[in-house]
Amino acid sequence: MSPVRVLLVDDDALVRAGLRTILSSSDEIEVVGEATDGGDAVEAALDSRAEVVLIDIRMPDLDGITATAKLRELPEPPQVIVLTTFHLDEYVFGALRAGAGGFLLKDTPPKDIVRAVHSVAAGDAILSPAVTRTLIEHFGGTAGTDGRDAAKAVLDGLSEREREVAVEVGRGRSNAEIAAGLYLSEATVKAHVSRLLAKLGVNNRVQIAILVHDAISG
Repeated sequence: MSPVRVLLVDDDALVRAGLRTILSSSDEIEVVGEATDGGDAVEAALDSRAEVVLIDIRMPDLDGITATAKLRELPEPPQVIVLTTFHLDEYVFGALRAGAGGFLLKDTPPKDIVRAVHSVAAGDAILSPAVTRTLIEHFGGTAGTDGRDAAKAVLDGLSEREREVAVEVGRGRSNAEIAAGLYLSEATVKAHVSRLLAKLGVNNRVQIAILVHDAISG
């Protein structure tokens, strides 16, 4: 298999150098480009054909949230991991809503950064159910009336079982917890979650949870 192509986006040269050193330690990862601002991230992603973008959440010109949304709108969108110095804040939630596959703290151990790149490249979100639950509790319920109506319409298009699984994901339940609560196997739950991601057109469990929360809030 070809190495995962990674683009680094951060206005701090030292951070970029550190990430390049960490990622270059893996033969299965290739750092194919760098950008110093979110505004340059889209063009850099296109030029480098990056599969994964590591991007700082807070930058002086175009922030990581807006850049994430633009990256995810590309014809062949890369997976996005946002980098932050804070565990949970509104910037992280905004980036996940925009389509990021997860987030990493800047002091994350090197081996975990490498593992995260491989995970999102494979289509997995790097976010635990517990973090999902905390994010929704702290920052959810921000959709207006139009957003709630749109979320309800999307959920109405699901089968009864798919809606049940979606609601459990919205509660921050893990696959094992959902399986136990709905009397299903974990493999069946995983298959339902995969179908939900495709059917709802979202990138990760957090976005499923956001849709559910928006549909039932207010």
